[in-house]
Amino acid sequence: MSFRIHAFAILLTIAASACSATAAESRSGTLVLDPSRTLVEFRLAGALHTTHGNFKLERGTISADPATGEASGVVVIDAKSGDSGIGARDRRMKEEVLEAQKYPEIIFEPRRVTGRLEKDQFQAVLQGILKVHGTDHPITMEIQGQFEGSSLIAKSHFSVPYVEWGMTDPSILFLTVAKQVDIDIATSGTVVWTIAQAQSRRN
Repeated sequence: MSFRIHAFAILLTIAASACSATAAESRSGTLVLDPSRTLVEFRLAGALHTTHGNFKLERGTISADPATGEASGVVVIDAKSGDSGIGARDRRMKEEVLEAQKYPEIIFEPRRVTGRLEKDQFQAVLQGILKVHGTDHPITMEIQGQFEGSSLIAKSHFSVPYVEWGMTDPSILFLTVAKQVDIDIATSGTVVWTIAQAQSRRN
């Protein structure tokens, strides 16, 4: 029943790393996410136990302009990839809650980012639109990360009120579950600067 990500999401903040404290550090860039190095985990609390699982990132590209705070790009999560380790439970999640056959992708579109860069560490607030189960929802998330050469590593935690957003509550009799799902994202990507920006970063 967790799903959004996305995840998605967190990824964008990586672009936020372009925000900096000095003019030399204030530069635009594009972050290309690596699906093989991105983990989108969900956690759904229940009366008897907590369900843990994950989703797969299909692709993600995020651009940010620290001068204006504007962000753009797209992060796509495969809604049919949800895996909690129990087939019957996963089928119900994908067929009844996410309706993944009808809505196969969870998409995050970044719109605005603000952040602070100190040496190679950064903190950012990313705002955007999460498209899930056929509807759009504004979402805000906090992100923490660090640079490692031209790579950016970031993580984020947030909650999604899936029942409030119109998805089916999977609770059955006494097997009740929470009405919101917790999402944890850890990702890594490559930051591509313009030629002038890259030279500025080396100096």
